[in-house]
Amino acid sequence: MQIDILQLDSIDWAILGVLQSDASLAVQDVGDRVGLSSNACWRRIKRLEDSGIIARRVALVDPAKLGLATTVFVSIRTNRHDPAWLEAFSRGVAAIDEIVECHRMAGDVDYLLKLVVRDIAHYDRIYRKLIAAIPDLADVSSSFSMERMKATTALPRPT
Repeated sequence: MQIDILQLDSIDWAILGVLQSDASLAVQDVGDRVGLSSNACWRRIKRLEDSGIIARRVALVDPAKLGLATTVFVSIRTNRHDPAWLEAFSRGVAAIDEIVECHRMAGDVDYLLKLVVRDIAHYDRIYRKLIAAIPDLADVSSSFSMERMKATTALPRPT
């Protein structure tokens, strides 16, 4: 089932807001917060899930509490963009658990990776694994986050 965002009404947006804040709430609690009965709320949530708007529900884990207090952004440039290289790159990135995000970029950088690691020594081990797994990297530059000033998984309502 495909839903166009123009088909979402204010109650759908309210449900999304509540679930993005706390997806562990019971359907009745979500319904109470948005002014719907439990059954009506469940049907809307089900429709949002079936359409793929709600991709999945997960637990957000604090990386620092697991000893992964260092966030590293890695900028990668390459001179190769052929399908074989892209496949090798994708496999290499997928094999490294510490890479939590990977973006193909426009501009001077080809790819931007976000990693969570314990410390600089841990990052160095991952860096070595990365350059061993992925051929033909023209430049790999790392920036270490000094402070996370904002972090959210909640998406804004388009205006």
